[in-house]
Amino acid sequence: MDGAAEGTPKMHGCPVTQSHGQEVIHPTREQYLDVAKSLADEGYTMALDLCGVDYLQHMSRPLPYGIVPERFEVVVQLLDIGNRRRTRLRVQVPESDPVVASLFDLHPGIEAPERETYDMFGIEFDDHPDLTRILMPEDWDGHPLRKDFGLGSIPVQFKEVHA
Repeated sequence: MDGAAEGTPKMHGCPVTQSHGQEVIHPTREQYLDVAKSLADEGYTMALDLCGVDYLQHMSRPLPYGIVPERFEVVVQLLDIGNRRRTRLRVQVPESDPVVASLFDLHPGIEAPERETYDMFGIEFDDHPDLTRILMPEDWDGHPLRKDFGLGSIPVQFKEVHA
């Protein structure tokens, strides 16, 4: 790890923290794809998962020095099987421009999790081969896992009970 301003360790020019014994790298949106490529070159050849997070009500969450909290975050779990290492990427995504690079060309298996994150949170992935809804109907309005998405209701009709 390189040295960092304000005592925060850095890796690939990004702040690094630890969470439950796992290394967490905090790239900017601009650094995200390059960091993922560098990690793949270092042996992190498997993307286990990618998900979105909406921090609408938790904007004051702890982040390393220099990382500006945004409403949304994309979290990627990477695995280096050969060296038995895991690392996590946490990328801040602004509500006003919810777009990050797609990791599809680097990790083809990430296609479905990126689509799910798009469908549920409205975060778009540049250069994704098929960024369409995967869980909700195509004509669905909104993104159900956003914290400000209204709760709906479906009327339930029960069978009449005979005494």
